[in-house]
Amino acid sequence: MKKALIVYGGWPGHEPEKCTEIIKGMLEPEGYEVRAEYQTSAFAEDYVHEMDLLIPIVTMAFHFDPRGEIKKTAVNNVIKAVHNGCGLAGHHGGMCDAFRQSIDWQFLTGGQWVSHPNGIHDYKVNITKKDDPIMEGIEDFDYHSEQYYMHVDPLNEVLATTTFKGNEVWKLEQEPGSSSGDAYTTEWLKGVEMPVAWKRRIGKGKIFYISLGHFAHELNHPQMNKIYKRGLLWASR
Repeated sequence: MKKALIVYGGWPGHEPEKCTEIIKGMLEPEGYEVRAEYQTSAFAEDYVHEMDLLIPIVTMAFHFDPRGEIKKTAVNNVIKAVHNGCGLAGHHGGMCDAFRQSIDWQFLTGGQWVSHPNGIHDYKVNITKKDDPIMEGIEDFDYHSEQYYMHVDPLNEVLATTTFKGNEVWKLEQEPGSSSGDAYTTEWLKGVEMPVAWKRRIGKGKIFYISLGHFAHELNHPQMNKIYKRGLLWASR
């Protein structure tokens, strides 16, 4: 039986506990034994190396450190496990806005969230690798959520993108989740194609990420659910 570890927590607005249950529901029917831990220290444990798949759901890690930090021993342990063949997969801020202070984490995952102009709104997701098994049979689709703007690794194998129109409003944050009142229309973003889903390899390990999924119910969106589940299974050892 394959083993997966979900480490959840962080900012509660991304509903990490609900996401954990949905992801367990994706993996357990596929024969996975899923362990869920509510502390980032779990990433430093020896049992990480027994896992076939690691899934972080810890946006900004607020429940563990107000700066969103993770101890270097935990990051190093995850990197070692992935380099040796364990898979890593995640979504939205739970993976690519998890530990803002860890450049090693960002180098591992291949991306870091930096903004979501317009907040939650309607936009289109475009499939760029229709011949990839993860995207097989999936056409471009409309989506209603945050449209992530990210800093991404050019080595990522991009599976889907979204295009900014240039009329989105960038609201500066006073603190996470709270606007400072300053706002700018992002004309300079017009036509920017931003990766939404990608896969990559680090050593012997495989990594999958999808930026969708601000709320837990989005994981049940038909296309999102199919892409995410396939990505989880692809990344797994």
